[in-house]
Amino acid sequence: MKLRYSPIILFLCILPTIVTAQSAVKLDTPVGGWRTGAPEGEGENFRQTVNYPASSVNTPAGQANTARISGQIQATPKSAEPGRLIVNGVSMPLKIDEAGRFDRPFSFPNGSNSVEVRSPDGQQRHRTQFLNTSGGATPAKLRVLLAWDSDNTDLDLHLITPDGAHIWYGDRAVPNGAALDVDVTTGYGPEIFAMPAPIKGQYLVYVNYFGGGYRSDDEGQEDAVQPLTTAQVTVITEEGTPSEKMETFLVPMRAVGELTLVKGFSYP
Repeated sequence: MKLRYSPIILFLCILPTIVTAQSAVKLDTPVGGWRTGAPEGEGENFRQTVNYPASSVNTPAGQANTARISGQIQATPKSAEPGRLIVNGVSMPLKIDEAGRFDRPFSFPNGSNSVEVRSPDGQQRHRTQFLNTSGGATPAKLRVLLAWDSDNTDLDLHLITPDGAHIWYGDRAVPNGAALDVDVTTGYGPEIFAMPAPIKGQYLVYVNYFGGGYRSDDEGQEDAVQPLTTAQVTVITEEGTPSEKMETFLVPMRAVGELTLVKGFSYP
C-alpha cells in the first residue's frame, strides 16, 4: 500500500530544510556539483608572498576558483577568534577579516569533496559537496596537511621521502612526484603535501616555525603577539577510498626558528 501526502503536508516536511539552508555563511567557492578542474588560462599557483606582519586574508593574485575556498560569514560579531573550516573531515582554523570574508588557497583531491565553514561562535555554518575531476590526473595516495592556531605567523611543512628527497617551500616539486601544493604565509594555513605514487619506506614529517607573530607599536617596536602556536598535522593515506586512513597530531611550537620532527611513518 502506497501512502499519499497532500501538498500542504509535503511543504511542512521540507520547510525545516529550507530554513536551515538560510545560513549567514555564504560560500562563493567551491560550489556543489561536478567540476573538471581549472579553466584554461587560470593558474593554480598556491604560494603566497612573505610580507610581515602578514595580516591579510589573501590568496595569490589570479588564483583559480577551483583551488580556493572563499566567501563571507555575514552578521558575525567582530572577534579575534578564527572561524572553522572542515575539509573532508579535517578541521582547521579559518582566517576571517573584519567584514567576515575568508579566502584560502586549497588543493582539492580528485573524487568526492566536502567543505564546511563555521562562524567563530559555531552558530552559523554552511556545507557543500562536489565531485572533483582533473582530466584523468592520478589521485594522491598520500597527503599531509599542516594548519596552526595563530594569525600573522608562518609555519612551514617539510617532508623527507624514503629516497632522501626533501620537499619544502624552497623545493616544492621533486622527481619522485611529491610536491608541496600550498604554502601559506599569513597565518593558520593550510599547507598541503601530496604524492600520487608514494615510495615504499620511511617518511619523516617536520614543522618549522619560520616567522611572524609580531606587531609594531606606536614607537615602531615589535612585540610578540603569540609566541606559542600549536601545529596540527594530518596524515592521510588512500584518500577517498574504502582503505582511507587519517591521523592527526598536535605539536606546540614555542619559538621562531624551531624545527620539530612531528611524525615518522612507513608507507604502505
